[in-house]
Amino acid sequence: MGRGKIVIRRIDNSTSRQVTFSKRRSGLLKKARELSILCDAEVGVIIFSSTGKLYDYASTSMNSVIERYNKLKEEQNQLMNPASEIKFWQREAASLRKELQYLQEYHRQLMGEELSGLSVKDLQNLENQLEMSLKGVRMKKDQILTDEIKELNRKGNLTYQENLKLHKKVDLLCQENAELRKKAWEERDASEANKSSHPPYTLSNGYDLHGPIHLQLSQPQPHSNEPPPKSMKLGLQLQ
Repeated sequence: MGRGKIVIRRIDNSTSRQVTFSKRRSGLLKKARELSILCDAEVGVIIFSSTGKLYDYASTSMNSVIERYNKLKEEQNQLMNPASEIKFWQREAASLRKELQYLQEYHRQLMGEELSGLSVKDLQNLENQLEMSLKGVRMKKDQILTDEIKELNRKGNLTYQENLKLHKKVDLLCQENAELRKKAWEERDASEANKSSHPPYTLSNGYDLHGPIHLQLSQPQPHSNEPPPKSMKLGLQLQ
């Protein structure tokens, strides 16, 4: 069963009221401590019992918490007044100018300028700071160079693999060209062999087909006593 609802009102019984106060007070202080640790908050709790006894908890110092509270409360009240608001922002601007001046001076000191007013301890602290900064820069540079070397090695391996694939393709093309060339030579040799195995055709009567052919036509027989005319020869030559 779940816990029943408790009516939020003053407990009449003094004993019960004291027990409830003790339990709730412990829980409240525990929650305040957990809040300050988990959330990195500055917490201050002040409790007065019905008998006038004081219980408090502060994550840092109760005086600093109270001073901070009073300061912020005063600033909030001043922001409600236009004149006070102007003064507030003037103080903020002066504080920012002062901080900027300090940062510029510190930057010049890091660059090796305006060191005359520094003591030996200040110079030693500045030297340590520079050494730590230089160490961080070197570590960052080494990390970048290492990453670049890894990337170049990866690209080199990819290029090597691509070259191997291209060499294999070139070898296959050379083999195919050699086979095609071999087939072409074999076909040409076979064609020449077929030509040499068939001599030129000749007629059975001994005449050469490529030699000239001579034809002679006979004249008709003469009638009566007419002298026979001379025979006509027709020569045809076939190339």
